[in-house]
Order: sequence, then structure tokens, then C-alpha cells
Amino acid sequence: MKMKIKLEYIWMDGNQPESNLRSKTKIHTIDGDAPFYLEKLKPEELPMWSFDGSSTGQAKGNNSDCILKPVRVIKDPQRPNACLVLCEVLQGNKTPHHTNTRSLIEDSLDTEELWFGFEQEYVIMKNGKPLGFPEDGYAEPQGDYYCGVGGNVISGRKIAEEHLDVCLLAGLNITGINAEVMLGQWEYQLLGKGAKRSSDDLWLSRFLLKRITEFHGVDVSFHPKPVKGDWNGSGMHCNFSNKKMRENGDNEIFEAICNLFYLNHEEHINVYGADNEQRLTGKHETQHIGQFTYGVSDRGASIRIPLSTVENGWKGHLEDRRPSANGDPYKITNRIMESLSNCDEFMEVNNIGDEPVKTISE
Repeated sequence: MKMKIKLEYIWMDGNQPESNLRSKTKIHTIDGDAPFYLEKLKPEELPMWSFDGSSTGQAKGNNSDCILKPVRVIKDPQRPNACLVLCEVLQGNKTPHHTNTRSLIEDSLDTEELWFGFEQEYVIMKNGKPLGFPEDGYAEPQGDYYCGVGGNVISGRKIAEEHLDVCLLAGLNITGINAEVMLGQWEYQLLGKGAKRSSDDLWLSRFLLKRITEFHGVDVSFHPKPVKGDWNGSGMHCNFSNKKMRENGDNEIFEAICNLFYLNHEEHINVYGADNEQRLTGKHETQHIGQFTYGVSDRGASIRIPLSTVENGWKGHLEDRRPSANGDPYKITNRIMESLSNCDEFMEVNNIGDEPVKTISE
């Protein structure tokens, strides 16, 4: 029995300084029962497809075809008999397009022993302002909105809850949501294993969120400073750990990682999202973009060492608080992975017991 299913091919475009999501639907004919088939669908079983790269900032009109290569498939919970198909963008000769940041991740370094937990902040916008802000002027100052309850301090809960349910139905490992410090600002947490896999899922979760807002007549902003002035920006704190961090119970490992991240601070900042200097000001629970600090339970530091990691005998993870909400997770996880890969060598050639340098000049 032949059946038709809907495949939503999703990719990142050539928009600068940060890519936008694009998608289009392909009708695919299968043999057999659609629900059973969709549960077992693999990306390598799906055909490559093409799109007009001249309309997405990825090609010129006289040589416009770009290729979509499926790399991750999940159930589409919002459409019957459908899947979401995340794709890499290739050139016509099947080599990675220069906008294909997923291809930068080295398979030799990527492993499921690397865990990444994203804290994706976003702001629901309507008519150019955060949801809940008055048409003229600003909302009441921050203070009551974070994890608040009630119509006087919360806007957009229906959208956040719908996104939570849709992600769970899609099989994404979303681990929680909460209202954030600014009115109309929310956060969800997503855990994944491996740089590519966790980053794939983050892009897919963003796609679902943006598609949901279409139905509610609002937009979602991932800009790191959506409202200027005395308002929190939006980040995407990246929690990370490898097997050694989770199992060894040695504070020197965490000290070495923090020192190594200090030495690579500029390299990390360069891939942690555009306009991040507007958010990393040293205020609103951030460290200044030109400085690097770390500390236990310090939300004003570049790297926060969670109290739970210390109380668990120095077994656990670190939280990099520098990435912006609009950051490319492929670039972020790749940079963290590269720094972690040099940790053993760094510990051998440095006296980790010395007092660490915690600040760099602008």
C-alpha cells in the first residue's frame, strides 16, 4: 500500500551576521503504513533536494541551485503523517557550502560522552515590543517577572507551554521552561549528547517555536538585547561536560578548563553570537565582554561553576554564560569541544595550582 507523507526540509540560510531558518515541504511516497514508517525513518533514506540559493543569500542567479542533505529527522507533531527534516546545505558539487557551519564540527572529536545543555532565552514580540509592554512607554521595572505567576507579571505563557508540549511530542529532550527576568521573555532548556546531535535539536526546537508564533500573530526575537536600557538581554547559556568532568571528582580539572577558556576567551566570543557586546556589559547578570571570570554559583561570571558540581565532590558540569540567544549552536559546541580537547595537554604543561588569572583587558 502506497502512502504520501509530508517532509519539512529545514536549513540555515546565508543571512548575516546570523543565519535565519528556512523550510519547504516535500511530498514523499512510501510503501506501507505511515505512522510505523515515520517512527523508523532515517536521514540517509531520504532524497537530497535543491533550492534557489539566490533567494536565500547563498548563491548567484546564474548558478543558483544549492543542495539539501538530510542529517536529522524527527516527528512533526503539528502535522499528520509528517516529519521535520533538518538539512546541511551543499554546493552543486556536493561539497559543504560556506554557510554550512555543521560541517565545521570534526567527527573525530564529536562523541556522545560530550553533553550540552542549552538554556535558550527568547522574547515574544508584538508590534515591535515585548508581549505585555504597553503601546506607549515601558512595562514596570524588572523584579517580579522571573518565574512569576499571574496576569499582571506574565505574558506569553500559552505560547511557551505549547512549545514545551510540541517539543516533547517531537521527541526532543527539552527539560524545562520558565518565565525570565523581562516581561515577555521566556527560556527553555534542552539537553543533548554530542555536538552535532545537540545542536541539531536546538535548531529544530527554534524552528518549532518560530512556527508556533505564526499561529498567534506574534514574533520571537533571539536578539541579545531586544530592549535597550535597564532591561535584561537574552542569552543561551551553554552547560557542558565530558566523562572526566562527570566522573573524576577533581577540582583541578575544572580549574584547568576555566584557565584554558580564559586563554581562548576571544576565540570563544568571536563565535558566541552577533551583537553580544550589547548584552555582555557587566550588568544584568553578565560579565563584561572584555573580561573573563569564573566562580562557584556566580551568575555575574563568564563561567559559573554550579554549586551542585562542588557539592557532588567536583563531579558535574560547567555553565558558559557568554553565548547569546542568537548564537549558532554548531559554532558554540565546536569551540567548546576544541577547547576541552586540549585540556589534558594544558594540565601537563602548566602548574594548575597557581592562582588563576581571571581578568583580561579590553
